[in-house]
Amino acid sequence: MNPLLYALDVLVFIGIFGIVSLSLNLEYGFAGLANFGKVAFFLTGAYSYAALSQIGLPFYLCLICGAMISAIFGWLISLPALRLRADYLAIVALAFGEILRLIVKAERGIAGGVWGITVAPIFPYTGSELIYRLENIGLVSICLFICFLIAQLLSNSPYGRAIRAIREDEIAAEALGKDRAKYKAQIFMLASAMAGLAGGLYAQYLQFIDPYMFMPMITFTVWIMVILGGPANNWGALLGAALVELFERGTNIAKDYLALPVDPGNLQYIMFGVLIIFVLLYRPQGILKESHVKTKALELAGYGRSTAEDKRG
Repeated sequence: MNPLLYALDVLVFIGIFGIVSLSLNLEYGFAGLANFGKVAFFLTGAYSYAALSQIGLPFYLCLICGAMISAIFGWLISLPALRLRADYLAIVALAFGEILRLIVKAERGIAGGVWGITVAPIFPYTGSELIYRLENIGLVSICLFICFLIAQLLSNSPYGRAIRAIREDEIAAEALGKDRAKYKAQIFMLASAMAGLAGGLYAQYLQFIDPYMFMPMITFTVWIMVILGGPANNWGALLGAALVELFERGTNIAKDYLALPVDPGNLQYIMFGVLIIFVLLYRPQGILKESHVKTKALELAGYGRSTAEDKRG
């Protein structure tokens, strides 16, 4: 492949998985929810987009509906799961992801079963792969910017303070009047919607999807992105997505230039495992530390403290 086209292709995937990484960061980084079924909502968005595009809906409605359907699935899963302990929530989410993938794999009508389903591209093909990739970079960048803006505004709001408080001490937060089940369900829905949006972008860019493209390894790859970049830091989530995608694509092309003793795919898993071990041992907070809450109330409190200190001085 042309190096320029390959680089643009990597940028598209960084943007798509940057959205998924942001969604997991909202759940795990800010709310402390261990969602090990993230791929299920990614799959839901992709297949919803594919099915709706086949009946002729405009692409923006397909993306929005895919995000909404994923949010509904997230809400349904959150109702029983969020009342369980964190480890049980992780197991329920992981099981849901596998059950959904097996259902799609067995369904030969709308989903195409094991043969997959062809997806119509948003942009008409002009005969230039370069233009097609640039168009998709523009679309993915707009969606990524919107998701990042939502995540930033949410994390730097009183609502963001509440979900961090629930993450740190649920009992204390509930004693102060915060409904932990409601907050967790809302975050789960929003993060699922983001993952569904990313799934729709993924489907239309590749123009084909099948069940084997949504294996559990996608979930663990996104976890690596968040842990590496820095939980509870939206910039860290994007940085982790960029680093992991660059590393993954780098090992894929390494086989063309280096004589590797193992398969590049297996080498990725080995190196990802070693990388996570080192990060958890020597920098558990990730490359970027948790971002500070920036709300008007805290700014006024900080101003009041500085003014009092000045008067005492």
